[in-house]
Amino acid sequence: MLELLHIENLAVIETADIQFYPGFNALTGETGAGKSIVVDAMQAVLGGRASRDLIRTGAGAAFVSAVFSGLPGTFPALSACGAEADEEGKLLLQREITADGRNVCRANGRPLTVSQLRAVGAELLNIHGQHEGAQLLDEERHGEYLDRYGRTEEPLAAYRKEYEALLAIRRRMGELQMDEAEKARRMDSLRFQIDELERADLRPGEEEELRARRDFLRSGEKYLSALEGAAYALGGGDDSDGAVRQLQSAAEALTPLRSLGGEFAQLFERVQEAAAEVYDLSETLRDKREEFDFSPGELDAVESRCDQLYRLKKKYGATAEDMLDYLDRCRRELDTIETSEEELARLERKLSAAEEKVRAAGEALTAARKVAAGELEQRIQTELRELDMKKVRFEIRFEPKEPAMDGCDAIRFLMSANAGEDLKPIAKIASGGELARIMLALKNVLSEQEDIGTLVFDEVDTGVSGRAAQKVAEKLAQVSRRKQVLCVTHLPQLAAMADVHFCVEKGEVKGRTFTEVRCLNRSQRQAELARITGGSQVTDALLASAGELLDAAETYRKGLQ
Repeated sequence: MLELLHIENLAVIETADIQFYPGFNALTGETGAGKSIVVDAMQAVLGGRASRDLIRTGAGAAFVSAVFSGLPGTFPALSACGAEADEEGKLLLQREITADGRNVCRANGRPLTVSQLRAVGAELLNIHGQHEGAQLLDEERHGEYLDRYGRTEEPLAAYRKEYEALLAIRRRMGELQMDEAEKARRMDSLRFQIDELERADLRPGEEEELRARRDFLRSGEKYLSALEGAAYALGGGDDSDGAVRQLQSAAEALTPLRSLGGEFAQLFERVQEAAAEVYDLSETLRDKREEFDFSPGELDAVESRCDQLYRLKKKYGATAEDMLDYLDRCRRELDTIETSEEELARLERKLSAAEEKVRAAGEALTAARKVAAGELEQRIQTELRELDMKKVRFEIRFEPKEPAMDGCDAIRFLMSANAGEDLKPIAKIASGGELARIMLALKNVLSEQEDIGTLVFDEVDTGVSGRAAQKVAEKLAQVSRRKQVLCVTHLPQLAAMADVHFCVEKGEVKGRTFTEVRCLNRSQRQAELARITGGSQVTDALLASAGELLDAAETYRKGLQ
């Protein structure tokens, strides 16, 4: 159950702490006082959509936290986030919404994404908004309600698996089915591209090698001149001696000093070693000059190849690897088109088998739904009679339709609110009050199938008054004996039936609007009920009537224990 809701800087609420209790909790207040902001806060802390426009003027961020207690031992959505309830079974959810649109979410201190927070919140609390009853008018949603009640997850999953396999076959057949002219054009295009890429004889890494070779060849004359100049300086030529000959002559001149030993012998050896080293350098330069493979025609060939690769890259891919991948895809597509007739014949056989599997899975799903529909019809009718719709008839009608992702059934909720009237779609005959009660009945029935501990009703009494309002109040009191119920209401019957009554009041301090949420005692509840009933003129008669309403509600609640 929701134990504590803390709100900071959300719309007109600067700060508020609301301590909720087990059973039936009601919130009342003047229109515009901020009751719906309390519901917005609940939605926000449970991962619902929360605009930064909700941040109170002048504040940098809005903050909402909620404490839940009595959580079950297993909590899949929470475990999936790596968080868990504490040893007392309590969970603290927090969400901060900043002015720049960022969201900071936590569960017992562990950071979460908004989507993770939403998944956790879906297992904790169910909010029935003011306009949710309109969903009953959308017949596309009726199948979802039935599946939730009947817990048809297993047959529905089995059906969807077969249906997705059928769709895959149909998509593949659609890819293969083209007219002969289109097929011929595509085959010609593929053959041209395959031929162009195969003739190019692509090789990974070739372009980098070509660029390096091109840069080298463009500077070939400069490199050749450098080698020749260095070789001439060391080796000399016909008209002069080079460094090698000069060093050799120096060594010959120092030969007589060898016999003196010591420093003179070392000096001779150093000159002789220098002559040998320079000779080696001269020979190396000569070899490099002879090895230098340079011809004007090679540069033209390299330039031409680079240009060819550039043109191919613009058509088929940024690198040789990309172009080779494209070539492989073209070959496969051409092969597929050339063998499409055989492939289509094979898929036709698979299609028949897949359609049969879909029909069988659809029949199994329909059978499960019809069993659930019979039970749901009885439950809804019982609930509606308890909500002062004694002559109502409710029926779930099945009509076959083409297989789709949700099955082979068009499911519609039909009703007759008055004796002697034919069953018709809810959208055509239900009034606002009847729609609200039908939705309440459906919510009540569905909640029995779920482990959610808290139900929130935001003005579920729309369009309801008089005796019907009393029946709605009694129904919420009954529901509150097995679930925590939080209800925003304008009806005195509902507010009086609550175990705990909160009043949402709006005021002004120093030119700023503030909203306060107060838990009312008996006398305060009596005054609030009188205000709801009579408006601003609260008379002794209204106060006495409010007291009688509280007494009657207390007597009814005691009878439920």
